[in-house]
Order: sequence, then structure tokens, then C-alpha cells
Amino acid sequence: MTNIARDCRQQLLEIFQAALAETNGRARVSEYLHKHPLASPVYLIAFGKAAGAMARGAHEVLGNRIRDGLVVTKRGSSELLPWPVLEAGHPMPDAASLEAGERLIEFAKSVPRDAQVLTLLSGGASALVEALPSGLGLTRLRELNRWLLGAGLDIHAMNAIRKRISLLKGGRLAQLLYPRKVLCLAISDVSGDDPRSIGSGPLVAEPEADIPPLSVGAPEWLRTALQQAPPLPRPNDACFRNVTFRIVARLDDARRAAAETAGKLGYEVKVHAEFIQGDAVKTGARLAHELLESGAGVMHVWGGETTVQLPPHPGRGGRNQSLALSAALVLRGHAGAWFLAAGTDGTDGPTEDAGALVDGETVARGKIHGLDTGTALAKADAGTLLEASGDLIHTGPTGTNVMDLILGIRT
Repeated sequence: MTNIARDCRQQLLEIFQAALAETNGRARVSEYLHKHPLASPVYLIAFGKAAGAMARGAHEVLGNRIRDGLVVTKRGSSELLPWPVLEAGHPMPDAASLEAGERLIEFAKSVPRDAQVLTLLSGGASALVEALPSGLGLTRLRELNRWLLGAGLDIHAMNAIRKRISLLKGGRLAQLLYPRKVLCLAISDVSGDDPRSIGSGPLVAEPEADIPPLSVGAPEWLRTALQQAPPLPRPNDACFRNVTFRIVARLDDARRAAAETAGKLGYEVKVHAEFIQGDAVKTGARLAHELLESGAGVMHVWGGETTVQLPPHPGRGGRNQSLALSAALVLRGHAGAWFLAAGTDGTDGPTEDAGALVDGETVARGKIHGLDTGTALAKADAGTLLEASGDLIHTGPTGTNVMDLILGIRT
């Protein structure tokens, strides 16, 4: 690898890290609470992939003004805090997810009715915390999520279904907490920053009463469960009057930080306003073509969240690894082009890798190990090839989750 290649790869990683720092939950919550102090007593509820970092930020500002708290996060993402920190499964919910749901309901009921509740919400909450109507258990919940994750649905469509069979989502947590005053600080992991879709909207109203249409392959029991589920609280329900909802970090913040850092490094920066979505393989190829068509010295910044249609027996990887490997196929043989696609939460699908940073030699490096790029993409096994080519990105827990960041350099 040439010095230029090392420098470009290192710069892409530096730019990515700057975006993570700008949207870190600890910093964003701390900043908000310094500017908007809360009166005692405060009871804290934090759930999602960034729950630990967000709760840490709250504790740094409020200290013992927080009388009690409950934190639920993804396994491997917990922090040492003064209150119980529960770990549960993601992206696939597990028994701990249902246990966390029971604990959350118990905690909500125990909070004094005149207390202030500080809720810290981030992506991943839909799987990490759940409570279900009678007759539905873990087997059904996992079956539902397995179908949702493999059906190629975006987060809005998935959450529209999840919230209608939940005792916590779609505004039901607001019902549990009423008449207490609730401040919710959220990190947005959805396009348009719609509060109804962040964590499946536990504290906000769902205006549409219709059951969302189900696509081919949906579990047979799901239609009946949706029809029998109790109605969601309506927008004029009194439970929403005491809820204040604020978004403290979003994808635009990450894109802005990436652009500012790239500019300081001397690049001409092109920030794409388009929200990147749709099939990861097709999108990766399209963005790689855009990168190759740009002039020298240009840094491209995209953001969004693509989807992957999984085969019956998928291999290793997630949407960002598929997107990056598809881009690598287009970049094959081209010098002076580097492409990064990674999840800002530090994970990609069911893996512990955030994504990948590929270049014009990625395909060749994979071939040395007997791995074919087309086959890897067809089998949703991009991670196996990208590990062999040395292109995977591993960050560990990041304390944020503002969807995916995609960066490209042309020199």
C-alpha cells in the first residue's frame, strides 16, 4: 500500500470519527441539560443503543438530583452508572428484551406522580425493550423481527407494525407515565427525524389508526394479532400534554461535522442532500460511479440507511458491508478512489463491525483468498470477503446512532 493510500484511508477514518464525536449522546445530552436545567426530583429512563452514553451525560449535569433511574442498552454497550443497567438483544430481541419491558413498566408506575421524568431515547429501543399483549411471547416476537429484518422494509414500515402489537410503543409509554411531566431527549436514527419512528414512538401519538399493509411472507398469525391488538392512544389523549420531545443529535449533524473536518484537511467537499436508501447493492454501485465521475481532490459526504433483501441462509455482514463491497466492484482497478460506508452506532446488521472502507484493490485482495465478490453479494456474505481484504471498520460502541455515513475521496 502506498503512502498516499494510507493517508487517504486514515483521513476517511478521521472524518468518520469526527462525525461520531459531534453526535455522541453523552456530549449532546450534557449540552442540552446545561442550557435547560431541570428541577428536582428527576427520575431517569434511558433505552436504546446510546442509552449508556446519554445517561452518563445526564448524570454529569444533574448528579444526585436524579433520584432513581433505569437504563436498557445493547449487550456490550453498557456503562457503569448509579442505577440498574440492563442489557438485551439487538437486532433480534430476546428474553432479556421482555424482562426489560416488565422492569420499565414497574419503574414507570413507581415514579411519584409529581416528579419530572427524563427519558433518553435512541435507535435500537424497538428491539431492546418490549412488552406484549397476552398470547404473544418471545417466539412470536422473534419470528416477527426475523421477517421484518429480512423483508427489505425501511425503519418507518417496520416500526408501524411493531408499535401496534406493543404495550410500550406508539405512545403507550406516555400513557403509563401520565400525569407526570416528561422530557424526552432523543438521538434520531430515522429519515426526516420523525419522533413517531424513533424507538417506535413510545412517547408520541400515532395519528393513523389503520393497520399497515403486510407484504408477502409475513407470518400468518400477524394479521390476526394486529386486528385484535388494543387501539393506540389518539393524538388528543391527555397523556401527551405533559410530554416535551427534543432531538439532540441527527444525521445532518454528522454530515456537517464530516464536511467541516474534510474541509480542514484541504478537500473540496460535496455534501449530498439526498437521503440514501433502497437496495444496498444497487446503491453502492451508483454511488461508486458518482465518485469516479468527480474531479480530483473532492470529498463526497452521503448519509442515510439502505436495506438488504436477505437470502434464506445469509452469510456474514450488514447493509453497509454489502453497500461498500458493491462499490468496490465498480472501483475495481481504479487508482485514487476510496469509499467508506459505516453505521454510526458502530455495528452493521448482526455483526460487531461498523462497515467497511474499500478501494480499487479490494476485489483483487479478496480474490487472493479465493473469494468472489459477486458470490459474496448474492449470499449476503460481504463481511467474509471484506475481512479477508482487510477492509472492515471496527469502532466498538460509539454512544450514538444517527444511521449510516457514507464517504468517498477522489484524488
